[in-house]
Amino acid sequence: MAEKNYPYEPSLTDAENTPSLAVWLTCADQTRLFQRQTTALDFVNVDAKGLPVIRVDTGQKYQAIEGFGFSLTGGSAMLISRLPLAEKRALLEELFLPTREGIGISFLRLSIGASDLSEGCFSYDDMPEGQSDFDLADFDLEAGDIEVIPLLQDILSINPDIKIIATAWSAPTWMKTNRSYIGGKLRPDCYAVYAAYLVKYLQAMREKGITLHAITPQNEPLNQKNEPSMIMEALEQADFIKNHLGPALQEADLDEVELFCWDHNCDVKEYPLAVFADDDARRYLSGSAWHLYGGDISVLSEMHQAYPEMKLYFTEQWVGSDGEFGGDLLWHVKNVLIGSLNNWSRIVLEWNLASDPFCGPHTPSGEARCVGALTLGEGISRNVAYYVIAHASKFVRPGSMRIYSDKHASLPNVAFLTPAGHIVLIALNNGATPLAFAIQCNGKNAFATLPARTVATYVWKAA
Repeated sequence: MAEKNYPYEPSLTDAENTPSLAVWLTCADQTRLFQRQTTALDFVNVDAKGLPVIRVDTGQKYQAIEGFGFSLTGGSAMLISRLPLAEKRALLEELFLPTREGIGISFLRLSIGASDLSEGCFSYDDMPEGQSDFDLADFDLEAGDIEVIPLLQDILSINPDIKIIATAWSAPTWMKTNRSYIGGKLRPDCYAVYAAYLVKYLQAMREKGITLHAITPQNEPLNQKNEPSMIMEALEQADFIKNHLGPALQEADLDEVELFCWDHNCDVKEYPLAVFADDDARRYLSGSAWHLYGGDISVLSEMHQAYPEMKLYFTEQWVGSDGEFGGDLLWHVKNVLIGSLNNWSRIVLEWNLASDPFCGPHTPSGEARCVGALTLGEGISRNVAYYVIAHASKFVRPGSMRIYSDKHASLPNVAFLTPAGHIVLIALNNGATPLAFAIQCNGKNAFATLPARTVATYVWKAA
């Protein structure tokens, strides 16, 4: 990305011509909300004198970073689209540009058909009871969530480089064993037509000027209670990928669309391992996608060790209405943001971009407690997920590399080198008292004090 698209150019100190660190803070008590600090920090030739030191080393590089963002659910697209035109444009520029006050979202997730945060269930090929459509003659991309495509076109006019991953919550009900949007499995005789359905979705989106970067065949394939939902066991997913979806993508000249398996929690690593163990399925796959409603984020490192050539994407984590800002901020920054990145994830996506003041819309049996990154009611409120993502998305632009940084239990952190030559360090003080420490780069130290229960992003120009 061009230099002019970066949010600032760090100043240089007069005395030693050493780069200064710009600092942004968000505190659990909300006294600072992604606030740039007025005083920059400087690197100096002074010993750390017993302070904790986070040493950053650009010579040790790990995974490339592809982006940060949210899911653009049907409900969030509906709410944003209803804003007055000027207000909508200003909000989209704030969300999708890194310049000035923007936070630079660079990755979005879509549902193929309805998610549980649509107003109601639908697919792109619903049929009357007892009827089927194996030719997909009645496929209709505008069958529901009609605001998503126009809003995506607006977003692409602002950031044409944004990457998009899409996943299905359910196949059309006529393809399912229970003919319901809740639970059930894909009928064996519908594997081929379901692959054709997903291909048709990708092609129809391209006709609208929307090219998808990646898909997963099933959201939360072991969750049978959501509305919509569909069960797909590991061996069934491997079969579907190797014998149907993978070949169908290739035949349609869509093999550049990356395919990810799993898209569920960190407590069932056996599922993606079983899919990867099938050589014929794995050859079509780019990696696995993850949520953290169960298990530990360190499972991603186990996956990387087992299959280092397979990408890891962190694709969803919700914020519930029964939580509170401070606790959610600290947990999400530690586990979702810093945790997934230190465990090889290339993207970090929080869940719903926008909801109304009542956590709507959602399907009748869908999750009714999801707080959006934004609440759109009489005004626009920016909620905890907005700040979690902003601390990374504004500065860690696509193409950045995670680099080495010293790990401390009291100072969870992660560091990056950006394409424009900036170093970005995200650090968290989870404790109840301020914490003084040093950031060390190229043998020099910059001395910082991180307030209690606060996340900071430090940015400086690499030497």
